[in-house]
Formats: sequence, structure tokens, C-alpha cells
Amino acid sequence: MNAGGVDKACKSNAGSWTLETRNWKRYNAYMKNFQDLDVYTRASKLFPVVYKIVRSWKIVDQRELGSQIIRASNSIHANIAEGYGKSSQDFKRYLGMAIGSCDEVRSHIKDSFNVGLVGKDVYEHLINEYEIVGKQLMRLKQNWK
Repeated sequence: MNAGGVDKACKSNAGSWTLETRNWKRYNAYMKNFQDLDVYTRASKLFPVVYKIVRSWKIVDQRELGSQIIRASNSIHANIAEGYGKSSQDFKRYLGMAIGSCDEVRSHIKDSFNVGLVGKDVYEHLINEYEIVGKQLMRLKQNWK
């Protein structure tokens, strides 16, 4: 659909299923675990990037805003992993928590840009990446059966 990969929000790395088929039961059969979700992979790859950026800040900034960004960034993929093995209804609840954490990260990134902790290029890159993650999570939550 768009360059952000929203079409692939729920595509399995283990098969050739795509979101357009809307055949979620078939999709679930191809998935071996939560790591087959593109959104999990994307969010887990973003975490070390955020972590390294925060660890380059002054100690006071790391303790205040930085610790919140790190926890929220880690929470996104952790909630996907934790909720995946539960019932469909519980998984959707965990996806909701992941969406909240994603929104929190975006808010903290904006704050870190506004106070001069990250530059414009880093800000735009992270905001764009977490926007994609948020869209993927929303699509997954809306369509998971």
C-alpha cells in the first residue's frame, strides 16, 4: 500500500500470505511464533537504536526523559511477545498496550527534539519508523481473529 510497509503489517516471514487476503486463520497457521510478525521485527530492531541514542546523552537526561523512552520502546515488542501465546482477546489487549507504548515513544522523541537532545534527522527517522510501527499494530489489532 505505502512505502511504510503497512501492507505487510501482519505478513509472515514463514509464508507468502499478505494482508489483502484477509484470511487470518490461514495466516495464523503459517506463523510459528511472534517473531514471524513484521511489526515485532521492526519494533525490536528500533529498540537498540533508541537505547544507544539515549546512552549518548548526559546522565541527567538519561535518568529523566531517557529512561522513559527506553522503557516505552522496549515495551512495544515485549507486549507483542507476551500477548502472542495468549487467547485472541488477550493478544488484542496486549497489542493495545503496545500501541500505547508506541505513542508514548513518539511523544518522548518529540520532547527530546524540542529540548535539543536529538537532531532533526534522528527525530524524523525515529518518528517515521514509529509511525509505521503504530500503523502496523493498529492493522494487526483490527484484523486479528
